[in-house]
Amino acid sequence: MALRYLTAGESHGSALITVIEGMPSGLKLTVEYINAQLARRQGGYGRGGRQKIEKDEVEILSGVRGGYTLGSPIGLKVENRDWAHWREMMTAGMEADLHSRAVTRPRPGHADLAGAQKYGHTDIRNVLERSSARETAARVAAGTVARRLLEELQIEVYGQVVGIGQVRIEAAEGPPDEIRKLVDDSPVYCADPAVNLAMTAAIDAAREAGDSLGGVFEVRVVGAPPGLGSFAHWDRRIDGRLARAVMSIQAIKGVEIGLGFAGSSLPGSMVQDEIYYAPERGFYRQTNRAGGVEGGMTNGEPVVLRAAMKPIPTLRKALKSVDYVSKESVAAAYERSDICAVPAACVIAEAVVALEIAQACIDKFGGDSMDEIKNSLADYRTRIRQV
Repeated sequence: MALRYLTAGESHGSALITVIEGMPSGLKLTVEYINAQLARRQGGYGRGGRQKIEKDEVEILSGVRGGYTLGSPIGLKVENRDWAHWREMMTAGMEADLHSRAVTRPRPGHADLAGAQKYGHTDIRNVLERSSARETAARVAAGTVARRLLEELQIEVYGQVVGIGQVRIEAAEGPPDEIRKLVDDSPVYCADPAVNLAMTAAIDAAREAGDSLGGVFEVRVVGAPPGLGSFAHWDRRIDGRLARAVMSIQAIKGVEIGLGFAGSSLPGSMVQDEIYYAPERGFYRQTNRAGGVEGGMTNGEPVVLRAAMKPIPTLRKALKSVDYVSKESVAAAYERSDICAVPAACVIAEAVVALEIAQACIDKFGGDSMDEIKNSLADYRTRIRQV
């Protein structure tokens, strides 16, 4: 049984839809649990006016009964409240107003120009409505279901912002619950309270300048058993799957695992993690420079992944562009936008990482019900401790 999901919907359409296939039966799942993660995605200092309109809440359409998954496809719906203001323009019917808010000035850094060329559109709105990061609300909903499965397997996923603009820090260390508390208390989802003010000040300065800021966040997975993924096939390598999932988030331009790029300048003796053994612990490492992944598989240490997000390219201080129809030089179109969405991107990354780890667990431990998967995982953990 494979876990997969699909999202549909436009930024100003009526709703975002997610279909999840391959989730086992018997998993406790509530609307409130998913809504908590949707609220986290909408938070963070530097978000734009759209977040004042939307209050993302999920409706479970299928695949769950009495608070537990059935094993059949799960359908999730997140309504767009802003649909009320866009119904005439975005309706699927022939009566749609296709002219009053047409967009012909592509924005540098967006999907606008290449998307219009690819699909033959002259109204770039047909591109930007789907390429918008609004779509990630559907991915967070899907990833939250995966997070719920991982919790049952004693696997935790959490993230923290470690850089906004020029303000950069080392990731905070500590128990996941403590890191989560610090992140939840931070306006920028940073676990170091000492830099919150510097990060928010940088966002304020960008806002005043009509500009935007990017940054770096880290996601960790604690409790994953060794052997998730595979060395045997390129498309099953867990590091490749994680990198693809995170790189697919809008505006992400780089992903590293463990030492990542920093390791490329060090000698091998300072990059590898030496292996030890103790009867009470089994095999273990004293360092985790590999970020919990070796040879395309998890190795039992925490998975540590970082990603770089570029500054959002929709700027109030418009960049130069060319009108797609007239070919005249113009200022790029401006759509209501965030100043900084790094905290939100961290939440989205937690969701897509959870989906990949959950899929790898289902691939390895199989089963159509949670009891089957948990029993298989328990047997596996016992076996590898006895090796």
